Amino acid sequence: MPWIVGVSGASGTPYAAAVLRALLAAGESVDLVVSRASRLTLLDETGISFRDAHWHDDLREWLARGADGKPGTFDVDLEREGDRVRYWAAGDLAAGPSSGSYATKGMLIVPASTACVAGVALGLSKDLLQRAASVTLKERRPLVVAVRETPLNGQTLRHLVALDEAGASVVPASPAFYAGATHIQDLVDFVAGRVLDAAGVGHGLYRRWKGEIGGGSRPPA
Repeated sequence: MPWIVGVSGASGTPYAAAVLRALLAAGESVDLVVSRASRLTLLDETGISFRDAHWHDDLREWLARGADGKPGTFDVDLEREGDRVRYWAAGDLAAGPSSGSYATKGMLIVPASTACVAGVALGLSKDLLQRAASVTLKERRPLVVAVRETPLNGQTLRHLVALDEAGASVVPASPAFYAGATHIQDLVDFVAGRVLDAAGVGHGLYRRWKGEIGGGSRPPA
């Protein structure tokens, strides 16, 4: 069964790329939903135009790019991955993930904009991303929401509390420094790793805390 990965319009598309790479590295299958707003964010942050008709090529370029914007940082062979990535257009409300009878392991929304958070919390289902999240909740499957916004107003905080009460895991995109980050990619990978931790997916994206003061200043083993 696949994990659904939803990418909303918030800044933070490198987080999504890191999560997708790690899922594939862990042998997981992915159903990808990229919102219309997130395409503009992706274009702004990476220069990549994500197109329905050319999603495979555009995804390959996206996943190969580092958090610093450098092309070809990662070796991502989507051909080798076979059919483990399936893309669904955000406007396709007849897509597989729109139904509870479509079996999935759960859904990760990374990054999640405040508009996306509100839509899911209120059950609006205005596009496939929101509909898939609502289905994930009603079927009692894991839903991880990596909200990326600051500051947060009271309305958004109430929406996040509603998602928590509905069973979702709210994971703010807040990088930590105890893992010894020396590059922007380390900070991105930490957030991606915490998203995967919440979903119960194994990875090696960051150095975990071991109760040793000063560990973050030491070189990685």
